[in-house]
Amino acid sequence: MIPGFSEHVITLNGVDIAYSSGGNGPPLVLLHGFPQTRAMWAHIAPALAQSRTVICPDLRGYGASGKPADVASYSFRAMGSDILALMDHLGHDSFDLVGHDRGARTAHRIALDAPARITSLTVMDIIPTHTLLSELSHQVAKSYYHWFFLAQPAPFPETLISADPDFYFQSCLLGWGGATLDDFDPAQLAAYRAAWRDPATIRGMCNDYRAAIAHDLALDAADLDRRVSCPTLVLYGADGAMARAYDVPATWADRCTGLHSATVPGGHFFPDTAPAETLAALRGFLERD
Repeated sequence: MIPGFSEHVITLNGVDIAYSSGGNGPPLVLLHGFPQTRAMWAHIAPALAQSRTVICPDLRGYGASGKPADVASYSFRAMGSDILALMDHLGHDSFDLVGHDRGARTAHRIALDAPARITSLTVMDIIPTHTLLSELSHQVAKSYYHWFFLAQPAPFPETLISADPDFYFQSCLLGWGGATLDDFDPAQLAAYRAAWRDPATIRGMCNDYRAAIAHDLALDAADLDRRVSCPTLVLYGADGAMARAYDVPATWADRCTGLHSATVPGGHFFPDTAPAETLAALRGFLERD
């Protein structure tokens, strides 16, 4: 899954959580996004593991992790509780936390719910969930239509996607800033395809988006006065849909007390399409004085 890393599965909070781990040093958690798995870190995690203990889980509903049936189990708070329980199991009281896409939203929730445990936070190519859903523009709705398609009641989106999962999910990979399949590592693509061809994974990913509207929006609304207290890097694709629609760092300015920001060439999936540049940006932040 990730070169040089060991692979594990552990049951936490009643859900199997699959994860890869490697390296030695201060602990660092990397969380993938939709429609991917922890394989997205294959070109980034081994380099970070030269000086860090790096843990890369599959979020619940994704990859080889468990896939509960009820929508409430997919709130970012529930996903975040898995990560906190995993780090408890591994003996890490505090850690640096990096997330892309849905992993970034999970990471943001963890930083709010357990601030004493997060040494630094990196969110990749997102604006706050509450901002996106409560101030939705036509431009963003057109680009991010999948938020509302996947959130439709079961089994509507699952049935349509299951007719050709590769076609649907590859259309997602090629959107939100533009890319071609040749921009993705073949081994990583194979891991993504193996995961999203599983009907349970399709259902899990749909439930993730259902929970964002049914549960996370209200949770975030209740926490609008809370700030991320640790140093925070907002890293985003220079040519992505979010950069075209927003001043991305500005959307985080009143959500964080120690904000840093940077861009990476490419669109939304820059950890896949520009791993060297992503790694350089992460190192610059994590190794700052």
